[in-house]
Amino acid sequence: MASAEQNRTTEADPNSEPASSQPLPIGPPYSIFTSRQKKWIILTASLGAFFSPMSAQIYLPALNSITKDLHISSSLINLTVTTYMIIQGIAPTMVAGFSDGAGRRPAYMACFTIYIIANIGLALQNNYVALMVLRALQSAGSSGTVALSNGCVGDIVTSSERGIYVAYASISSVLGPSLAPIIGGVLSQYLGWKSVFWFLTIFATVYFLPLMLFFPETCRKVVGDGSVPPPKWNQSITGYLREKERARSGTPVDPAQQAYVTENYRLQFPNPFSTLIIVADKEAGLILFSQGLVLACFYAISVGVPSQYKEIYNFNDLELGFVFLPMSVGTLVSAFTTGKIVDWNYRKHARRHGLPVIRNRQEDLSNFPIEKVRLQVALPLLYVGATSVIAYGWALHYEANLAVPLVLIFVLGYSVNAANQCMSILMVDIWPGRPATATAAANLVRCSLGAASTAVVMPMLDKMGRGWTYTTLALLWVAFSPLVWMLMKNGPEWRRQRREREEKAKSDKKRAREEKANMEIGEELEDRRGEKSETKDAHTSSVSEYRSKNGQEEAQKERLGASLEDEITKAGKKI
Repeated sequence: MASAEQNRTTEADPNSEPASSQPLPIGPPYSIFTSRQKKWIILTASLGAFFSPMSAQIYLPALNSITKDLHISSSLINLTVTTYMIIQGIAPTMVAGFSDGAGRRPAYMACFTIYIIANIGLALQNNYVALMVLRALQSAGSSGTVALSNGCVGDIVTSSERGIYVAYASISSVLGPSLAPIIGGVLSQYLGWKSVFWFLTIFATVYFLPLMLFFPETCRKVVGDGSVPPPKWNQSITGYLREKERARSGTPVDPAQQAYVTENYRLQFPNPFSTLIIVADKEAGLILFSQGLVLACFYAISVGVPSQYKEIYNFNDLELGFVFLPMSVGTLVSAFTTGKIVDWNYRKHARRHGLPVIRNRQEDLSNFPIEKVRLQVALPLLYVGATSVIAYGWALHYEANLAVPLVLIFVLGYSVNAANQCMSILMVDIWPGRPATATAAANLVRCSLGAASTAVVMPMLDKMGRGWTYTTLALLWVAFSPLVWMLMKNGPEWRRQRREREEKAKSDKKRAREEKANMEIGEELEDRRGEKSETKDAHTSSVSEYRSKNGQEEAQKERLGASLEDEITKAGKKI
């Protein structure tokens, strides 16, 4: 009882010491934004992330109609889905690195400009090649928004409350797959499949204009905790008014925040290699591979729905859209429940390790097993998802009552999204300085594996049948699940080793800069000494020249005097 009371006191009192003998460091306030403002910022960013999964899923109910109108095969039309996913993995590597350095707002502007242009083109095209190219462009514009959404979470939210805020950020990403197939089915059935792209054009424009005017810059390398005035092209109307009020009141900018921004703000060309560095990291690579493998199976099931349900249950485009509804409801339920479970598990482990949990303060996680905290929630869900995939495949194989596969799709949607959410939170936790780049790395692996699964699922279904196809995919989860156990055990040590390497590299870089600066100072001093020496030599030379000139004048005078004396002597002799 006393222990519980002590834990509550530790969590509530900012001045209380942790249970451990050495106090753990607690940072200053993480963000100037209030809880209400944080929710609005993240929900707005989340709505932007809505467009990437929505654009992928709204297209699926129309696949049969597009195949018929363009006179192409199911395999060819599925390649447009594969292409979309490949670009969905590659594009964020450019967008995220750019936004982590130059800010979120410029990245949003570039993304939505490309996206709106691509949708207009898709609504006007009439051939397969144009469809393929413009779908790739559409993906390039929309896919970066997911990384930007998670980047905003990392900018303004601490680890202790990250679970619930990531849940807010994932709401639109969940609603995209939930609502998009229904919307796509209705539009394709009654207005034709091109109406899907006109709908996306109008929706994106209505969202983009207010975003451009009012959404504040949150990137910590640009505005720090939100108090540092951003460059003009990062400035929103609300940010301008806030800065004007600050200037009017005479409130100074925090010097520490200003120094951080001055040191880190860089406007540079997007560098995809920053994402590849994260993918190549041992700990991050295992997380991303495990996450990507789970979602690859999820995509394989989604792509297989139109052909399988038309063949088994003779569904039209509208009915196919409603097939995705149970999966979407499952993902939506997971978004509202997983975040709370993840935050509860964080607080439980924080109390065990004597780590105070204080609102709007970022704790030092150097010696905290954050991998165990997040993956304890994810691991059981992975096994539930694998079981539901196997059952789903055999339900379709035996053409069971429609209710059976729909219930299994609900379970699959819940478990997959919940596990994915836990791993996404973990990636932001272990890469706190680059949340958008970490999310882009996740997109790269997820979409690469997803593209492979969507490309092979139809041939697998044709040759292996429904039951064995989905059983094979599910068993891949189980076969690689020991990687998650390995992460829970070795993650903290791997993270410590990476931190030491980064600190050493940073120290070496700083030393190299200092040595270069010292060399430049030395060269400048040498140049100054050389200039002084040249001046002295010039002065000495001038004196010598002056003396030489005077000597010549004296000699000339002596010669003239001697000549004059000779003339006088000669004149005297003549007289």
